[in-house]
Amino acid sequence: MARRFDCRRVKLHHSYTISELSALIGAHKHTIGRWIAAGLKTTDAKRPLLIHGADFRAFMKAREPMKQRCQPGEFYCLGCRAPKRPALDMADYRPRTALRGLLSGICPACGRMIYRATTLAKLDQMRGGLDVAFQTAEQRLDDSASALLNADFNEVR
Repeated sequence: MARRFDCRRVKLHHSYTISELSALIGAHKHTIGRWIAAGLKTTDAKRPLLIHGADFRAFMKAREPMKQRCQPGEFYCLGCRAPKRPALDMADYRPRTALRGLLSGICPACGRMIYRATTLAKLDQMRGGLDVAFQTAEQRLDDSASALLNADFNEVR
């Protein structure tokens, strides 16, 4: 997985050497060299190479992956790395709290479970024509009303 660097520390109107930039964002100087070879602009070809902050920010912004927004009725599949509609247009809603819950379905391409968090207020928006089955919340141990029947706490040993 690619490492994320803190590019917000780089000032737009400041020029940096390779060693200054690597220390500032926490990358190795060879990484900066690879970025220069990949198209990161320098001020000129003379040593020491200087990198303008605005050029660095533009280079890193161009390298960011493009975000894919899910439309109503779509869930993001981590296996396919794309938004997908669940198989047979069926999804289950499992409440997590009184107001929030999780929609789940099966990816038609890879067969993995796909999920999308939602609230009850936005459920009709997120549904997008899906047939949603509502499941009741599972009962927790501390929600049980009956006491333990096999424990006598008054008995002294």
